[in-house]
Amino acid sequence: MNKTVNQKAWFLILPVLVLVAFSAVIPLMTVVNYSVQDTFGNNQFFWAGLDWFDDMLHSERMWNALGRQLMFSGIILAIQIPLGIFVALNMPKKGFWSSFCLVVMSLPLLIPWNVVGTIWQIFGRVDIGLLGYTLDAIGIDYNYTQNTLAAWITVIVMDVWHWTSLVALLAFAGLRSIPDAYYQAAKIDQASRWAVFRFIELPKIAGVLMIAILLRFMDSFMIYTEPFVVTGGGPGNATTFLSIDLVKMALGQFDLGPAAAFSLMYFLTIMAISWVFYTVMTTIDKREGK
Repeated sequence: MNKTVNQKAWFLILPVLVLVAFSAVIPLMTVVNYSVQDTFGNNQFFWAGLDWFDDMLHSERMWNALGRQLMFSGIILAIQIPLGIFVALNMPKKGFWSSFCLVVMSLPLLIPWNVVGTIWQIFGRVDIGLLGYTLDAIGIDYNYTQNTLAAWITVIVMDVWHWTSLVALLAFAGLRSIPDAYYQAAKIDQASRWAVFRFIELPKIAGVLMIAILLRFMDSFMIYTEPFVVTGGGPGNATTFLSIDLVKMALGQFDLGPAAAFSLMYFLTIMAISWVFYTVMTTIDKREGK
């Protein structure tokens, strides 16, 4: 006797499917449509094929923005991952202070991105900002609106302050999941602190760290609000990352065709890199399961 399956449950997820269609699928199809056409206004479109994609692949502007973006993401990962692990290793594991540290570490994550940008924009100003005024008072030439190095340092420190907590919290959760028996065995063997970290803690939190790296790479690779609020992409194009350049192209210059092709290439790049991270994470999980 066959068991009857109640298909009415699909109606429960229908609102979600409709919402996803309007918020993701339809806009994506609109972008695809713009990427293969040209327009001169008045809602008149002309078939352009893959010309816009070819232009973007040969665009020095896009490759320069990509270079800045990759350098920014690389610096962010190189700082935040080790720093987050270090913070997690030194956080209390139990008791009141453990809860207190968790709350404090969560606070930067609760601040909206535009507010973070505004905070650091004011904080770094030479005339009214504490950081800018202090550095200027001790003789350090610091002006993130005119100096490229100062702009990069400001944006990087801002992102480290905002998002290192995420890495620390994920690493802390991974460390808390390690059974005490591992530490007891290491103590019996008189293992050094480095040996405990190298052979016990690091392998056990490898999966969590891959998630942290994936999240931080995706977010840093798509960053827009904070650097735009602080520097506006300047001085010059020094902090004009891919997202800022895309917005300038689409809304500033109203080049809808190139911007649509640019955004699709941007999207596919993120998807490809995310797939690589996912493959690595699944490989790690299989290795730990053996």
